[in-house]
Amino acid sequence: MRAGLSTHVFLQQRLHPGLLDTMMQGGARVIEIFAARHHFDYTERSTVKEIAQWFRSNEVAATLHQPLYIDAQWSRHVAPTLNLIDVEKARRIDAMDEVKRAIEAAEQIPFDSVVLHLGVREDHWSPRSLEHSLTAIEHLKAFAHPLGVKVLLENLYNDVATPEHLLEILKVGHFNNVGICFDAGHAQLSDEGIASAFALLKSRISELHLHDNHGMKDEHLWPGSGTIDWTALGALIRELPAGIPGVLEIAHELEETPDNVTEKAKVAFGLLEEEAAAV
Repeated sequence: MRAGLSTHVFLQQRLHPGLLDTMMQGGARVIEIFAARHHFDYTERSTVKEIAQWFRSNEVAATLHQPLYIDAQWSRHVAPTLNLIDVEKARRIDAMDEVKRAIEAAEQIPFDSVVLHLGVREDHWSPRSLEHSLTAIEHLKAFAHPLGVKVLLENLYNDVATPEHLLEILKVGHFNNVGICFDAGHAQLSDEGIASAFALLKSRISELHLHDNHGMKDEHLWPGSGTIDWTALGALIRELPAGIPGVLEIAHELEETPDNVTEKAKVAFGLLEEEAAAV
């Protein structure tokens, strides 16, 4: 597993090379850029160029998380406003266009992959949600793959992006070159639990999102701060290819300073390495 860290931990700040330096100093060899215009303005050429220059100058891989907010105005107290499978066609089109704007940054930033969310908390599984999921994936895959960006679907705790339904989407769409970003924190909150969700998705996992919680809500805590059994999860991680990114996706509400992130990331990566290497 390659140690990774998401800029989600700094989501309240504008992303700049100094923050990327902090993450690299904490041990990150993969950095997931969380696409939100107030944080990383993927529509601003000078911003994209600045971030691209940093990645060209450092031996750190880049991945992308799709935007969850259409507007540049953002608040941590506001629910996501972007939904790729919205019941309203105009909103689905707006969502796909916004995700494409973010992916377009791959013309300069060497993103390996983009993580997509299918639906929001209230969405339910239905023939219509399946159809809208297939359309969104096909559309975005056609845009991302020529740029060298692999599309990954993330397991969520809504009724659409469960492990079973994600596999059905991949099967029905014949999406053999679309992978899974396995989110351990979301799996902890699901009906299946981590072990069962992992077993279902294992063959398609291309990236991990790693964070902790207490089993009640999606807290995005540092590993070891909640109730996830990291020893058991480490055993599962050992079943995956060694080079898969394991990205720490930590809550921005914790208001971590750069120095705190550096130190906590070192501790977390040490814990994950120890558990993943255990026999």
